[in-house]
Amino acid sequence: MNGREQDLKAPAGAVPCAGQSSGCERCEAMFRERFPILSRKVNGHPLVYLDSSATAQKPEAVIAAEARFYREHNANVHRGMHSLAAEATDLYEACRKRVARFLGVSDSMQVVVTSGTTEALNLAALGTAPRLRPGDEILVTEMEHHANLVPWFEAAKREGAVMRVLPILDDGRLDLAQLPALLNERTRVVALTHVSNVLGTINPVAEVAEAAHRHGALVVVDAAQSVGHMPLRFDDLGADLLAFSAHKVYGPMGLGFLVGTEQALADLAPITFGGEMIETVTLDGATWAEVPFRFEAGTPNVAGAAAFPPALDMLDEATLERVRTHEISVTANALETLSAIDGMRVFGPTDAAQRGGLVSFHDPFVHPHDMAQLLDARGVAVRAGHHCAQPLHRRLGVVATTRASFALTTTHDEIDMLADAVAQARSVFGA
Repeated sequence: MNGREQDLKAPAGAVPCAGQSSGCERCEAMFRERFPILSRKVNGHPLVYLDSSATAQKPEAVIAAEARFYREHNANVHRGMHSLAAEATDLYEACRKRVARFLGVSDSMQVVVTSGTTEALNLAALGTAPRLRPGDEILVTEMEHHANLVPWFEAAKREGAVMRVLPILDDGRLDLAQLPALLNERTRVVALTHVSNVLGTINPVAEVAEAAHRHGALVVVDAAQSVGHMPLRFDDLGADLLAFSAHKVYGPMGLGFLVGTEQALADLAPITFGGEMIETVTLDGATWAEVPFRFEAGTPNVAGAAAFPPALDMLDEATLERVRTHEISVTANALETLSAIDGMRVFGPTDAAQRGGLVSFHDPFVHPHDMAQLLDARGVAVRAGHHCAQPLHRRLGVVATTRASFALTTTHDEIDMLADAVAQARSVFGA
């Protein structure tokens, strides 16, 4: 590519540059080399992994930490009196503290450990449901992932609340002009995504939260596509509750978090019951443990918790400012390249600085499912479908899209490979 360094091998012993620019491809290569899977081939081609919005790949440090837990520390947490149980508990609670520090939260007891974003949002919705009354309103946006829609539908159905929807504009941004008319004294919850998993749109959460709080509404944010991709501090967003998954932040699957203000967490009712979440149990009933433990029934993913801190350490080493700069760069490249293809529909804001690191597109000549299969034949891994956002796709007028999503390890050469593979897919269909 013009002006781009082709030698992506980092010299032995190299360390990342201290600057905030993504221009040093040797530094990017050094981080790539930490991910074993990126060296493999798929269908005879080098793997081009462009599906980080679904799950990010894992660096060796995360893989090793999970294996080390099972080799050296395997035990259940909180209740055991033996050394292994104490070690496992220390690792588990260290993860809670590490997440709090990563998001700028002063008290780690504001971090609830879950199985992922979906469980965290279910806890937010169904834990809020007992406080709802018939006629109360829940405001969501037209671009939400099903995980931030369906739990609120269920909460509304249980309590007789009413769902309201903030629509989007044709360019993929929220229609904020409609917000004042949708917020009123009956609004109890505003639930929105920070970054759309289809459009890439970065929503002005702090602005929406300020307006919602003027009406006394709870603000719940799905941050699955933003944590680990851009500088983010919980307090700066103005949210009451924020959910994300470790596996999208280079960590293990089966691990997530609900971060909240002390008041918001105190107001939630537990939705899962059993061991670990109780204070006392008699044959007449039970009382709950303190927050956050009342929300963590049963055996948690202790190995995942032990393995997640190295992922956050890696991001601190890279710096989130640099990660963000890099993702803007590759996203801008993808937007330009895909938009230049005749007839291609590319969704979301045209300015990469207003987007997260992903691009969804629709080719009039190739169905997204066919596109994904043909790209995979050339080693390019993308996502195809409605991306758990069917209402949004209806608004866009398509059944499905193809999505390429990026990470710290994505290179500009991989964007070129994506474009070449898309052109090859078109040729298969004679377009």
